[in-house]
Amino acid sequence: MAIKNEIFKKGVGLSFRGKLASFRVWAPNAASVGLVGDFNAWQETPLASEGDGYWSAKVADVAPGATYQYVIHTGSGERLLRNDPRAMQMTESADGISVVPDMDFDWGGDSYAPPPKNKMVTYEMHIGTFNRVDKATTGTFHDAIEKLDHVKSLGVTTIELMPITSMDKGFGWGYSPNSIYAVESLYGGRQGLLEFVKQCHRCGLGVILDVVYNHLDGKYLWQFDGWSDNNSGGIYFYGGDRAETRWGGLRPDYGRSEVRQFILDNIKMWLVDYHIDGFRLDSTISMRNKNGLNNDPAGDIGDGWSLMGSITELAHEINPQALVIAEDFGGNEYLTKLVCDGGCGFDAQWDLSLPHCLRRALGESDYGDVAEPGSPRALGDVCYSLFLAFNGDAMQKVIFADSHDSAGNGSDRITDRDGKAEVDDNSAAAQKASILASAVALTAPGIPMLLQGQEFMQGGDFNSWRELDWGKAERFAGVVDANKHLLALRLNTYGDTGGLTSNQISIFHRNDQNRVLGYRRTDEQDNEILVIVNFTNTYIADYRVVLPFGGAWRARFNSSWPGYVKESRETKIDVLQTDEGGAVSINLRGYMVLILSR
Repeated sequence: MAIKNEIFKKGVGLSFRGKLASFRVWAPNAASVGLVGDFNAWQETPLASEGDGYWSAKVADVAPGATYQYVIHTGSGERLLRNDPRAMQMTESADGISVVPDMDFDWGGDSYAPPPKNKMVTYEMHIGTFNRVDKATTGTFHDAIEKLDHVKSLGVTTIELMPITSMDKGFGWGYSPNSIYAVESLYGGRQGLLEFVKQCHRCGLGVILDVVYNHLDGKYLWQFDGWSDNNSGGIYFYGGDRAETRWGGLRPDYGRSEVRQFILDNIKMWLVDYHIDGFRLDSTISMRNKNGLNNDPAGDIGDGWSLMGSITELAHEINPQALVIAEDFGGNEYLTKLVCDGGCGFDAQWDLSLPHCLRRALGESDYGDVAEPGSPRALGDVCYSLFLAFNGDAMQKVIFADSHDSAGNGSDRITDRDGKAEVDDNSAAAQKASILASAVALTAPGIPMLLQGQEFMQGGDFNSWRELDWGKAERFAGVVDANKHLLALRLNTYGDTGGLTSNQISIFHRNDQNRVLGYRRTDEQDNEILVIVNFTNTYIADYRVVLPFGGAWRARFNSSWPGYVKESRETKIDVLQTDEGGAVSINLRGYMVLILSR
């Protein structure tokens, strides 16, 4: 396949042809460049200048595992040791050295194809904490592979990996990468990620990768060839007022063709070499605006806007089925408009509204009026999130009850109903509220996502070190089953809940006083699904609801079933028959969710 590049350069970085290794680096302000490594006993091999800021050399007998660095000689006589900006492997993250990777890998005939967006459920995974077997160190790809059967059994179709590129200290959330081509060595490095993707594909799971281009750590790129403008970051970064982000002055220079290609080639590498099925771009609002603001023309970065369009075009050219997601939070519809219509061409945007709306509706917010009976704010916020769509298409959003953002950054997971930092024995109320939160996210229009551990009541805040308590998967097996059943309905596994795969939603019942909401989902084949939610822990006897259509309605999901939460008192429902006015009476249990089909 011919892959479009913005500038037509032969490969940059390290490549092989037979036993001959080609090294090529961009250092436009260097007086000369050399190469040192295990293969030349760390005695400098000069690189030839190509006359356009690129330097290159061919070296024989370069074996996988060899370490190497570039030597930058500046015009002022400095000798700078620099890692390869495109190194695919590092000895370590904090103070590592570039490593020649093992390029061989047997994919075993990988032919994975992702499901359509309306049949997709994602699962946000942090490799460092997902299955941390050795409590003295971080989790690895190998450790995560051991639990893939669990993820698959839930009904999840796609794993969204939090950043796995080389990061400072070797652990963390991964949002300050110091080498965007190298896979974190403590996670298992290049070979570990390749094997992880292979095993995911073998069991029918896609892999979306969280990538960070809004800022870089700068550890290995800062003033790479010795040049700076007023002590700025050098050739890879903006100077002046565009240099600053909320994480410091490390925004890449999206207007420089070589930097744009550096990022585009990174996208190409993940898709071609690693068989990655899509991306989530972190903080796109910081790529497109120097102040991180929406509707701020004075602060807009036009080159950032255009680069994002080039990223989505390239990703879709390589893999037309790739899912490319923006994390923006600005609500700007141009992110998911087609590039030919002036947009960036993303397939979807993360929507952070629902986690906060659910917390308000459950009475957990700081807003004093939310927990008060009759407050319209609680259900109004939930309705806003349910109806949110970009360009008239709800499938242009990723919707979730919790994510690393809402469960971290000084907050706790939505399972922590009492606000404690950690919960050892979650109450029945907490279990029911957790099922409610999952149910709303999984019955709303959009591409739903679960946060790792959400399905078995993982408590506490989401951080970079607290591992999942896998014992809870057994202790709260009922909550796990509830999530499995909800995913099966969301994906229309049994052929009777097709309405949940559609874009359509309408409200047929809203009671702000009692905080009870009813919404309707239907598809083009008129598969009607009704969802009734009691957002309080209050029992309401003989609650009357007028349904959109009279007749018989079958219960497909009833969260009051004791099989989900042992302490539950069940409202037994098989079929609901409306009266002449189209109404039914239900004994609504606390935090009860009822899903009905005609």
